[in-house]
Amino acid sequence: MATISHIVHPTDFSDASSAAFVHALKIALTAKATLTILHVAASHANDEWEQLPQVRKLLADWGLLSPHDPASAMTEKLGLTVRKVELEPQSPASGVMQYLSRHTADLIVLATEGRQGVARWLRGSIAERLARESRSVTLFVPAKARGFIDPRRGEVHLKRVLIPIDHEPPPAAPRARIMAFAQLVAGIDAEERLLHVGGDAPVIPQPGAPRRQLPVAVGQGDAVEAIVAAANDWSADLIGMPTAGHHGFLDVLRGSTTERVLRQAPCPLLAVPIAY
Repeated sequence: MATISHIVHPTDFSDASSAAFVHALKIALTAKATLTILHVAASHANDEWEQLPQVRKLLADWGLLSPHDPASAMTEKLGLTVRKVELEPQSPASGVMQYLSRHTADLIVLATEGRQGVARWLRGSIAERLARESRSVTLFVPAKARGFIDPRRGEVHLKRVLIPIDHEPPPAAPRARIMAFAQLVAGIDAEERLLHVGGDAPVIPQPGAPRRQLPVAVGQGDAVEAIVAAANDWSADLIGMPTAGHHGFLDVLRGSTTERVLRQAPCPLLAVPIAY
């Protein structure tokens, strides 16, 4: 992904969503993108927006704005646009899906809740469709895991990217997009580690040297356990996973693989649709 112009962050304003909010804001700031904070009202008499961390205060804490700067300073000084969109009371996942069907998002940033996987309010078959049918790159941020954005200073710590790969979907293009995302966010070329679980590993030509192959580590046993173990052992800052619908062990958008990876992931997980 060469550029990110629109980021959508669905939130229920819970503590579990705060880490995802910080990541969404910092990525939008770095990309000079529009950040849409999306919330489905619990009732027509709704004052839940007061629970959202103040964007300008957070930017001031990061040393990017003065506490007395007007709202216009976000765009004028930082090139950042933040929109708060509240949808009518309805099923949260349905509301988010309807919004995404009308507004293109380059990146969706979602909170996950440890052993519960995807946040409670987005769980179930509709949540699976949300990430799958939007065809957008989705960043899942575990609430209690080690994120790559320091919430106090806004600093980026994204140096190691673990990319599990398989023969299907073909991994070369999504691998390039994952590393481009890391470079965009971190401003440096992060170190990558390709991991294949099972038999013979896929062959990925080295960029700029097509006769050479990128090294691929090969693991055995349960795919999810191998992915999580590799992420822990290597202290990965990001897990980047190509996705292609309802088949293959890399399908992080539906079924047990999704839940198991998200429950155990020690760091954020970036899901990149093969057709992106």
